[in-house]
Amino acid sequence: MIPTIDLRPREKTLRDDLIAAATKVIDSGVYILGDEVNKFESGFANYCGASHCVGVGNGLDALTLTLRAWKDLGMCKEGDEVIVASNAYIATVLAISENNLRPVFVEPDAVSFNLSPQRVEEAITKRTRILLPVHLYGRLCDMHELMAIAVNHNLLVLEDAAQAHGAQLRGKKAGSWGHAAAFSFYPTKNLGAFGDAGAVTTSDKRLSDHLRSLRNYGSVKKYHNQHIGRNSRLDEMQAAFLNVKLNHLDGQIDQRRAFARSYLSAIKIDGADLPNEGSDGQHCWHQFVIRVRNRNEFVEHMKEHRVCTDIHYPVPPHQQQCYEHLLQQHLPLSEVLADEVVSLPIYPDLDSGQLKKIIDVTNSFVSTAI
Repeated sequence: MIPTIDLRPREKTLRDDLIAAATKVIDSGVYILGDEVNKFESGFANYCGASHCVGVGNGLDALTLTLRAWKDLGMCKEGDEVIVASNAYIATVLAISENNLRPVFVEPDAVSFNLSPQRVEEAITKRTRILLPVHLYGRLCDMHELMAIAVNHNLLVLEDAAQAHGAQLRGKKAGSWGHAAAFSFYPTKNLGAFGDAGAVTTSDKRLSDHLRSLRNYGSVKKYHNQHIGRNSRLDEMQAAFLNVKLNHLDGQIDQRRAFARSYLSAIKIDGADLPNEGSDGQHCWHQFVIRVRNRNEFVEHMKEHRVCTDIHYPVPPHQQQCYEHLLQQHLPLSEVLADEVVSLPIYPDLDSGQLKKIIDVTNSFVSTAI
């Protein structure tokens, strides 16, 4: 069976370096906010093109704490509206709700699946304070247009870059476009840890300083708490692993791009749409997502031929039970996408035989079932 992702070959290749990194942490006797966290924060900020990086416990905390920090700093307040794509993963919306801000769902662009600048402009009200674009599947949103809208309306921009490590637009990477960006290093991400981990990048020193306090019980000086914070520190061991992996990230993204090019050139599906990379950006291909009109049959077909698929995502946030209390919306494109999107396997360690089989099995469905 070809899995949608297999982490073991990647980790096996780096095994000696990872063991050495773990041993270094063990021998140091420093396990919380030590040299490895400092090294990763500096290295990842530089990689993204941002001035600062603050490591936190996970990607959801990266989003939640940034919004919380903006509230503390008087840059937004409870009840303010946050515009977010209606087809995003629910974590993005949970961060908004946890801060008592109001999510405003906007339909995505039908080609890129990302936040539509035109629809964003139409959704802005006097209560809008934040844009929260999600770089879905590894393709950057139209940040040039979104940042222009933000400037015109005096809005904050928080990039959800959890799927976009290394993605670029006009030569500028995810994590350096907005006023801040949230990253997840969940194991399946392009840059993945061996457990939960996250970070915020920003070029706003006041924000980064406040985030460092919030992640550490609201404290800057030991036993002195200026804010009501939480424990959400990037683990020293996870930082050590991420330092090893960061050195290999671009090479692994290049491999993903090569596989994506093979898919785009070889898959011929009359009853479905392939993704679009865009003309002025570099997709990092965290996922390779196609739209198939009769998805259930397609998924079964792939399974019968021992190829796994996944669905990102089968239920849009506005239809989740936990958001039944919100004003009910009919968001037709997001609902159609939830019924049609399906992800094919794409990860750096696919071999040529697996790649050929995925393409052949996909194309055989087209020739026999449509």
